[in-house]
Amino acid sequence: MADYLVDFPGLGIYDLPINRSIVSFELFGREISIYWYGVIIAIAFLTCIFLSMRQAKSFGMSGDDIADYFLLILPLGMLGARLYYVAFQWEAFAGNWRAIFDTRTGGLAFYGGVIGGVLAIIIMALIKKHKLSRIFDFFAVYLPLGQAIGRWGNFFNQEAFGGNTDLPWGMYSNGTEAFIKSLTVQDRRLLSPLEASQPVHPTFLYEFIANIIIFIILLQVRKRSKRPYTTMASYFLLYGLVRFLVEGLRTDPLYITGTDLRVSQVLSALMVVAALVYLLVSSFIKQRHPERAVTVAISKPVNAGDDEPQLQPDVEIAPEKSVADSQVDIISNESGHDEVPDLTSEETVTGEEADIASELEAVEREGVASTSVPPTKDTMMSSESDDETVFNEGVIQVEPEDRERFSD
Repeated sequence: MADYLVDFPGLGIYDLPINRSIVSFELFGREISIYWYGVIIAIAFLTCIFLSMRQAKSFGMSGDDIADYFLLILPLGMLGARLYYVAFQWEAFAGNWRAIFDTRTGGLAFYGGVIGGVLAIIIMALIKKHKLSRIFDFFAVYLPLGQAIGRWGNFFNQEAFGGNTDLPWGMYSNGTEAFIKSLTVQDRRLLSPLEASQPVHPTFLYEFIANIIIFIILLQVRKRSKRPYTTMASYFLLYGLVRFLVEGLRTDPLYITGTDLRVSQVLSALMVVAALVYLLVSSFIKQRHPERAVTVAISKPVNAGDDEPQLQPDVEIAPEKSVADSQVDIISNESGHDEVPDLTSEETVTGEEADIASELEAVEREGVASTSVPPTKDTMMSSESDDETVFNEGVIQVEPEDRERFSD
């Protein structure tokens, strides 16, 4: 027999059978059940691990690095989610501490899982000596995807739903009715009027849809962002807005002790404010004090008899030197023709990967002479203002923030 019979009256769906467990069996005289909630959480983790491993190489990491991170994120995330829930529902556990370890009926708070996961990332990044901004921006993309998948666990448990609604997708089940009837007078005082026999908002579905959209947006943000922590801040902003609105609909919120304030709404509001401040301030600083970048054009072979070498922007270098100190190196062989190292137009050399001096030494060891000439207005032009650098058509500017992305 099904645990729940779920109706979506506005959609013409009635008596949809839903079981909390996939299978139950006896082992050593004890009944063991495998619940959909746990299986779905496992699927969420495995999906994020698989996708992050596929992209790891592009961000300078290996599959083993990703596995190490998740091996720590999984236990600390689950521990944080449970402790967060218990802390704000202490009255329910104070007289029965053993119930703290029983998660079969739910009782995991997402924000607590995020706190535990962040701690795990910091610890592993310190061990592996990875740059925190790159790691946070990398993993932030997969967080909403994991959430989206995990929310279906709430559906199988018939939990995390909202107040009454007459919208076509309103949901009703014996599970929602039983929960609403179990609410105390104090709970009902803090919530809008509820009718146990009426459909409710399927807020798990709202979060699923919103998180899938956030995941798609963050993929583009991570691909195009130039400043550290931009992807993570974008997640805080987008999910904070979504959770603030959805939390206002839910009938099972956690409250700050002694107040009528919903914990998740307060935390979501703080996330949104912090993200907006960071994004605006970082953008303002960049506009007022843009980083200088220099593009070095290396010559292509030219036909004999040409008056001067033809320079093309094949290799872009963003060294620490200012524009005034930069030079364009033209390499000539004994026959008078200009040559360059075997680099294609898609290769980008940064200060971290290659040093111009070491390249010249390698050329000299092969018996090739090098000549350095100062840049001319034909190759690059810098404005006299400290606020911007202008380059002629055909020369591409590479900002220092892009070095790590291109170095991968």
